[in-house]
Amino acid sequence: MTGTHMIVLPGGGYAEHASHEAEPVVDWLGDIGVRASVFRYPLRARHPEPLNALRAEIRRRRAAGAQRIGLIGFSAGGHLAGLAALGPVPPDEAVDFAVLGYAITSMETETYRPARLILLGEDAGPELRRSTSLDSLVTPQSPPFFVWHTAEDPYVPAEHTYRLAAALAAGQVPHAVHVFAHGPHSLGLAQKAGEAAIWTTLAKSWIHEQA
Repeated sequence: MTGTHMIVLPGGGYAEHASHEAEPVVDWLGDIGVRASVFRYPLRARHPEPLNALRAEIRRRRAAGAQRIGLIGFSAGGHLAGLAALGPVPPDEAVDFAVLGYAITSMETETYRPARLILLGEDAGPELRRSTSLDSLVTPQSPPFFVWHTAEDPYVPAEHTYRLAAALAAGQVPHAVHVFAHGPHSLGLAQKAGEAAIWTTLAKSWIHEQA
């Protein structure tokens, strides 16, 4: 995977960084031959501060020699990864592929309201909520996505993944989508979590295709 670097974005509702979605994911990526690092984006910050910080990190990694940039984000970190991957950006901020785990994809639904309030504020209007919803940002030029979720997720319903998947399909964007029947929110690597544990095996071969 020479020349490829993946940036890991832990979840935590834009209020914290979940530790089990950080360095353990870097270690797993290293085990499958992919260089990676954790990026701890600004917390309790309004949009677009976290996005701007991530884009600066992408520029930094490219300047350091990364030829391909992949993002892997969980929950709120998955939302941020999606924003960075889908926005129109100059070449040095471009994302080549993204892996999203149980990600918040829509700011238009009422689910996981605390994260929305932190990022957008109490009085966010329809236009702001739409412009920070991943399904509204997909274009035929969007990079490939690997998206996974569990159908039982009580905090971020699988609807979020379905909405993004429908938009990716409509835009004919290469994507893989896996929704497992069982499992709570915030599984991370999902070791010993039943059928959801296979997501890392599925993602490994997909990442190798992209990198």
